[in-house]
Amino acid sequence: MTTEETTETKGVRLTAGDAELTVSPENGCRIGSLRIGGTELLRQGPRFGSFPMVPWCGRVELGRFRNGGRTHQLPVTSPPHAIHGTGREAAWRPVSTGPSAASFTYDLADPWPYEGRVTQSFELSPDSLTVTMSVETEVDSFPAQAGWHPWFLRNLGDGGADVEIDFTAEWQEERGENHLPTGHRIPPRPGPWDDCFGMPDGVDVTLTWPGRLELKVTSRSEWVVIYDEQAEAVCVEPQSGPPNGLNSTPRLVTPIDPLEISMTWSWRGLA
Repeated sequence: MTTEETTETKGVRLTAGDAELTVSPENGCRIGSLRIGGTELLRQGPRFGSFPMVPWCGRVELGRFRNGGRTHQLPVTSPPHAIHGTGREAAWRPVSTGPSAASFTYDLADPWPYEGRVTQSFELSPDSLTVTMSVETEVDSFPAQAGWHPWFLRNLGDGGADVEIDFTAEWQEERGENHLPTGHRIPPRPGPWDDCFGMPDGVDVTLTWPGRLELKVTSRSEWVVIYDEQAEAVCVEPQSGPPNGLNSTPRLVTPIDPLEISMTWSWRGLA
């Protein structure tokens, strides 16, 4: 393992074969860079890369959620909703680092109203990356979600074609005018998307840059958001529940039942 200063933040660099990963613990423990054979796959910039969504994913309606008889107000970070959790704004602490693996943690704090600890681990191999995340508490139980928001480059440059997205979902969450799921499941519709899909057998999405690279995003979780409305990048977001899930499908984290989720990116060259 080596550490290096970038223009944005400190990065922890992992390598395996011709794969090179940089994690930025001080900038929300996001993946700042993934290079395969020298080719960057992620959109660059302090807000991009691939960031963790925790302790909730996507939007929370009006920033409010309930836990039992208590209603909590979160900051409205994407008016009129709260979006993507607080983990991406936090500085995480290294737990362990090695040539091809690393783990980091941070403690939940204000504006999140409950005590807890989040751990995120990265394992890099020459042809895959596995990321895991857990949310634990030793005190009060609370609803939570976890997932990831990667920004994959739409085009890898050098005159190549744009990425193609392939997946088969059992349903699509109908999206209302407020950008939140209505609670109705509909047959999957063609893109462009900013939508949540259900895959009961686990997330399985293939990104193909024709003639360059194929990358599969897989997870045992059944929820994924696909976002491809921007020109620069496309997003494939495995997560433990749908947007606004703190309210619609709350999953309690308790002292004896932590929330755990993992995803794997696996790739192969097509040249």
